Amino acid sequence: MPPNTTASTGQQPVKSGRKKGRKARLLVLVLVLALVGGLAYGAYWSVGTVRASFPQTKGSLTLEGLSGPVDVQRDGYGVPQIYASSEEDLFMAQGYVQAQDRFYEMDVRRHLTAGRLSEMFGKGQVKNDAFLRTLGWHRVAKKEYDETLSDATKKYLQAYAKGVNAYLAGKDGADISLEYAALGFTNDYAPQTWTPVDSLAWLKAMAWDLRGNMQDEIDRALMNSRLGPKQIADLYPAYPYGRNKAIVQEGGYDELTGTYDGGASGATGTGTGTGVGTGTGTGVGTGTGVGTGAGGTGVGTGTGLPGDAAGALEGQLAGLQEVLSGLPTAVGVNGDGIGSNSWVVSGDHTITGKPLLANDPHLSPALPSVWYQMGLHCRDVSDKCRYDVSGYTFAGMPGVIIGHNGDIAWGLTNSGADVTDLYLEKITGEGYQYDGKVVPFTTREETIQVAGGPAKKIVVRETGNGPLLSDRDGELVKVGKKATVDTLAPDRGDGYGISLRWTALEPGTTMDAVFAINRAENWNDFRGAAALFDVPSQNLVYADTEGHIGYTLPGRIPVRAEGHDGSLPVPGWDPRYRWTGTYLDADEMPYEYDPDRGYIVTANQAVIGPDDYPHTLTTDWGYGTRSQRINSLIEQKIKDGGKISTDDMRQMQIDNSSEIAKLLVPQLLKIDVEDKDVREAQRLLEGWDYTQEADSAAAAYFNAVWRNILKLGFGNKLPKELRVKGQCLWVDPVNTTGPADPTNKVRECGQRDADQAQPDGGDRWFEVVRTLMDDPKSEWWSTPASGTRKAADNRDDLFQRAMVDARWELTAKLGKDIDTWNWGRLHRLFLKNQTLGTEGPGFLKYALNRGPWKLSGGEAAVNATGWNAAGGYGVVWVPSMRMVVNLGDLDKSRWINLTGASGHAFSAHYTDQTDKWADGELLPWYFSKDAVDKNTGDTLVLKPS
Repeated sequence: MPPNTTASTGQQPVKSGRKKGRKARLLVLVLVLALVGGLAYGAYWSVGTVRASFPQTKGSLTLEGLSGPVDVQRDGYGVPQIYASSEEDLFMAQGYVQAQDRFYEMDVRRHLTAGRLSEMFGKGQVKNDAFLRTLGWHRVAKKEYDETLSDATKKYLQAYAKGVNAYLAGKDGADISLEYAALGFTNDYAPQTWTPVDSLAWLKAMAWDLRGNMQDEIDRALMNSRLGPKQIADLYPAYPYGRNKAIVQEGGYDELTGTYDGGASGATGTGTGTGVGTGTGTGVGTGTGVGTGAGGTGVGTGTGLPGDAAGALEGQLAGLQEVLSGLPTAVGVNGDGIGSNSWVVSGDHTITGKPLLANDPHLSPALPSVWYQMGLHCRDVSDKCRYDVSGYTFAGMPGVIIGHNGDIAWGLTNSGADVTDLYLEKITGEGYQYDGKVVPFTTREETIQVAGGPAKKIVVRETGNGPLLSDRDGELVKVGKKATVDTLAPDRGDGYGISLRWTALEPGTTMDAVFAINRAENWNDFRGAAALFDVPSQNLVYADTEGHIGYTLPGRIPVRAEGHDGSLPVPGWDPRYRWTGTYLDADEMPYEYDPDRGYIVTANQAVIGPDDYPHTLTTDWGYGTRSQRINSLIEQKIKDGGKISTDDMRQMQIDNSSEIAKLLVPQLLKIDVEDKDVREAQRLLEGWDYTQEADSAAAAYFNAVWRNILKLGFGNKLPKELRVKGQCLWVDPVNTTGPADPTNKVRECGQRDADQAQPDGGDRWFEVVRTLMDDPKSEWWSTPASGTRKAADNRDDLFQRAMVDARWELTAKLGKDIDTWNWGRLHRLFLKNQTLGTEGPGFLKYALNRGPWKLSGGEAAVNATGWNAAGGYGVVWVPSMRMVVNLGDLDKSRWINLTGASGHAFSAHYTDQTDKWADGELLPWYFSKDAVDKNTGDTLVLKPS
């Protein structure tokens, strides 16, 4: 039964900042107070500083290093299209223009990836820097630059850096961005020159936030303190292959033994999993779940670790989660809730007779947006200048990440492939235990420079599996040393630690892939380029102007030893759990090309059916709710005999249907409710079409009921390490056996941030509840009485309790009159500057932040404006952009960004796309030179010196 509960890179400064003495700092404080008070010279400072940093977008500028003139044409939204006669000039201009609009964002990103945030923001970032230095993103990026990238890619990176530095030359921080003027109040930070490695390192940050199932590994292991193997398995049900289709249905993979072609089946089976038990023993546990080729995907029920070692693991992981939650996000909510939609429809089913391709990656909301729209065009495309491409870029990195050129279009979604493993390491002062021996650590010393304070030195230790993450938290070190170990584990020595094996910590070729995709002309070019895209592993969809569509899965996928499926942390001292050192070959990866059905949908669902593929890609797919809804919308359009238009694709992107509501509402309406106020709310669900429009009262009430079902049925039974901070419950002590004793309770408070707590209400929880609906007496449907609320011991009683709790929760939040309720009042988006907009003084937050917007959509809807049910209703991830590419006429393609082109607060282009984005609109996306010329507002000519 679930437990009973009651509710230092050596870069040079561009221009050194002046040393300020104590008196100067006091004057600055007076200036800040004056600004807050709205005094005249405070207002003058604000206006002058803002204007000083706005970019020049008209006329001409001279840039040393160009070989010829470059035109930068901006449309009415400030989106640039760059025209050059050489590849080096093109990417140099890209660096210059991105720095004009977004250099502060770029600077923060490179300090994040290098573990140097303390240089900008002081001692409060030392802990984050220490963790990021331990991961070593910047070190790996430098090795990548030195050892694995092509000469052409290095040339482009150098040109890009030259353009950024041309922009920085001779500028003080205040000339670059308002934020630097604000930083000048508290420290002497001055922006430094840009390097090619600064660009590369951002790929590691992106890979970190899209790293796969590491969070599930942690959560499953932490659940062992409160739940048994059967209950954990209930919370990680098998993927519903029979209901939610895999991506690859008619494709296959190539191997030396031949080529496979076949459809995905809906079979499930029994496999082997890795068990973290509470008993004793050292064997590999067996689990049940979806059979995935040679290895199973079930949650382990064996005793993979000795009991005391398992306890040490839980303590280590709880501390690690605390460290992870404090990290700044790169593109996502630290790996949680990350999803995306991308699909392509062949010309057989479109109005134009040529493919349409849609994409909307779901990432954390950021201001400015993580994406920067632009076009990169060689004036005359030839072997000497090969680029003619437009789309979404990352400020700080050359090339286009998602978009189209004159021949092909492509989109990305996160594959969720399992590319990380956590290892419980047995450590001593001299080293770590492996295969019965003590092996010395690989160590390095790192120095963290701290604005306004002394530098801090740390020592990074690595095992054969990877860096020792647990060294970065003092409490983790204490827990590891105090852990008791029985005779079945190695001698205790200094205790335990946690290390990480991750594919992104090895040099790769993703930057090569970006440029190769940008210039690809056909499917073979594209698939060859995609094979270089090693981290993060992404689903790539494809379409071309010849009418072909396709899908391919690239990525560096590790081959694990038999019996180790990557679903749980494992003992690092046991050779059986080491990675084999090999990865799936590009020809072994699934793909699909011109399927007979005429469309391909990717939305983080399973890539391929378990009976159709011999390798384990992950045990933790998304559960396919969004993908199946998109499949259904396309199929219905085809069934009705219609042809799909660009606007039909847009309408699909903003589909707000709630699939969990379709399952639960019919049952909720059958429940006899006594309280007249609750009955009034219940009636909102009668005749509701299950769409989550911002003005819908029914959507507001249903989502409140859903949140309370999850809280009562599951959330209150999870260990404190997974529950939301501030939620305190009286629970049975850990390891209590026998009947519950109401006189023997302990008070436990949740420890996880609101946007990362469980149950988050995503489509895994949809599947959990769907599976339990046919078992109305399940132990999960029990909840004790609380105050005047009745206890429940079956499904319908718990649903009734949730309806009551939801009614009064919304009364407190929205008022008693249900006529004033709507989903948008609960489900709001706030756009925040990711540094000073979250940690700065109030007046600065007001200057930098924007919102709120009342949004439609919801968790696991196609219009995935995500919220975390454990933490509240606020928006925590969004479609970060939307695009629809028309391969019949590229000038009729459409796109939108979450914010705007500019990172400058008070620029006309700071958030000028957000209103239209919130309303589900798309903007024209012009590509041909004639169309761009007709829609150009400003033109800046960059001239060689």
